Amino acid sequence: MTIRLLMLVQNRVGRGTYWRALGFAQELARLNYDVTLLAVAPNRRRGFASYVLNEVRIVETPDLMPRSGYDLWDALNRMAWVRQRQFELIHAFETRPVNLLPALLARRRLRVPLLTDWCDWFGRGGSVEQRANPLLRAILRPLETFFEEYPRPRAAGTTVINAILQQKALRLGVPEERLLLLPNGANVVDISPQDSQGMRQRLGLPEDAFILGYTGTLFLEDARLMAQTFDLLYAAHPQVRLLLIGYANLAVEEMVQAKTAVLRTGPVSHQQLANYLAACNIGWLPLADNAANSGRFPMKVHDFMAAGRPLIVSDVGDLGDFVRRHGLGYVAPAEPTAMAQAINTALANPAALAEIGPHARHLAETEYTWPVVTARLAQFYARFM
Repeated sequence: MTIRLLMLVQNRVGRGTYWRALGFAQELARLNYDVTLLAVAPNRRRGFASYVLNEVRIVETPDLMPRSGYDLWDALNRMAWVRQRQFELIHAFETRPVNLLPALLARRRLRVPLLTDWCDWFGRGGSVEQRANPLLRAILRPLETFFEEYPRPRAAGTTVINAILQQKALRLGVPEERLLLLPNGANVVDISPQDSQGMRQRLGLPEDAFILGYTGTLFLEDARLMAQTFDLLYAAHPQVRLLLIGYANLAVEEMVQAKTAVLRTGPVSHQQLANYLAACNIGWLPLADNAANSGRFPMKVHDFMAAGRPLIVSDVGDLGDFVRRHGLGYVAPAEPTAMAQAINTALANPAALAEIGPHARHLAETEYTWPVVTARLAQFYARFM
């Protein structure tokens, strides 16, 4: 029997949690699910856009405040949209109003299970504390906390991305049998190991440099840690370069002494992402030691694994334990001197780095490939059908 599944994300298409939801959706579509994924349109203020991507129906919803998750116009449009459709199961990826309100409406009208996914700590103590504007921080703190915490014990089930959020869910009253620790998957189809030197020639990157790669956005605390560590590293190893891949929201090059040693790609396609990952020696995740970072698990980890690249990460949240347990690279405290020393160790051991890469790729192809992690989700769904 085909199960009609509605997934909702509060992110724009191609950003953030959209990729987590899409990874699961594509595999579920191969497991006899009829999957519809609602996501925020990149540049649409009125009307919907609908298309099929790898057997998943993507519906882009209109939004006046992209990426906020609090856009009333988007929420109302989504509520009108779900009112006219039938589903047997609903999974909301995060619970800000643009996801929660239409999901609750659909649950009430259709009398079907509603599950939530928790992959970022937004509320009190979490990423809301990273907002620079103190007034905005004070306004959003109770809102973020309410919408993050109130729905969890009232949902049929909850999936979480790491042990920190798993424990938070248990403390909120989510029964253990209605809780699933669900990691991201690795995209081993679109991202694969490639010749580093050949790719650097093709992309116009320095062929003799030791390139540390970072993808996506940063919190300000992360950028400061990155810059301070890079200054220490560059002083000892002038051949080191930092490559910021994709949309980097902060000007790290203005925070370091050697500004020309920081390279930027600008926005990249999925294929371009794979190419830039291949050009890196190491994937670097210098995350500051705060609750916002402890409450997430960046998908960039699995991207670097799929590319067959070693990792150097901060010992924050589940990240350090993950890298240590699987032998994926080096772990250091979230402090510039310690992190620079970890990179120094990696630079001094090229043979060890060469062994880690294929091991990371093998792990991505086996334990953490999307079909494997999605099978856990399908088994979890079966409890509620």
